[in-house]
Amino acid sequence: MSTAWFAQRERSSTFWLKVIIWIARHLGRRVARGLLYPITGYFVISSPATRKASRNFLQRVLDHPPGWQDVYRHHHCFASVILDRVFLLAGRESLLDIQVEGYEMALEQLAKGRGAILLGSHLGSFEALRVLGMYDAGLSLKVLMIVEHNQMITRMLNLLNPEVARTVIPVGQPDTFLRVKEALDQGELVGMLGDRVVDREKQLRCDFLGETAGFPTGPMQLAVALKVPVIMFYGIYEGGNRYRVYFELLTPGFQGPREERQAAIQELVCRYARHLEAKARMAPYNWFNFYDYWRP
Repeated sequence: MSTAWFAQRERSSTFWLKVIIWIARHLGRRVARGLLYPITGYFVISSPATRKASRNFLQRVLDHPPGWQDVYRHHHCFASVILDRVFLLAGRESLLDIQVEGYEMALEQLAKGRGAILLGSHLGSFEALRVLGMYDAGLSLKVLMIVEHNQMITRMLNLLNPEVARTVIPVGQPDTFLRVKEALDQGELVGMLGDRVVDREKQLRCDFLGETAGFPTGPMQLAVALKVPVIMFYGIYEGGNRYRVYFELLTPGFQGPREERQAAIQELVCRYARHLEAKARMAPYNWFNFYDYWRP
């Protein structure tokens, strides 16, 4: 997978977040939804790089050559999810119709007395994780985040919900591993994303949508080293105010000898890629990696 996303200026995030946060907070969701159409049109016209990335991805998953309507719909889905991110982080999830599948399985894993890694992606809304609070207010969630690359999102968290901001564990700090281990030992969920490679991070190339792409090995190294379950998470946007949240068990936890760890990590990384491919085909307009994903 290309690491270009890490070095590039976060034009899309900065633009969308500044505009949409203001609209959402001052005008409400109904008005904001209406304004997304011209905002999306402007962004599609003015951003050839994301148009190209959108077409490149959509031609792999659609049953027809992607046209302007498909590219526009792809960008509009992205804008819609960013808009709803504001309401989710502000504790206003009641505005959304969120259906959940597989939550009981996640609770069963936690009931075994250990935490679990909740592994998401840039497919759909990771912030839909906040819906967990509607089901179990006592459920504790920490989120592993590259703070330096997500300064706009960090500022938004502090602005909308300082309590949520305090659940973030920064990546790359001297105590990152210890903080993750402590959370898992206390039976907490630790959420992280597994579909983008950070600069110089170890990766493994796996088959993905007809070509090989690189996936970070870090999440699986954590899971195998700490022998905890990995639960895949997707918050799929279905249009309007509708979301469907999926929890799927990737592994109940590695229990083999040390010499089998590396093989287990490699198998889990590519298993993750297969799961992600299936969901990307199911909900193609929810794919929010707007860059050349397959470039080494």
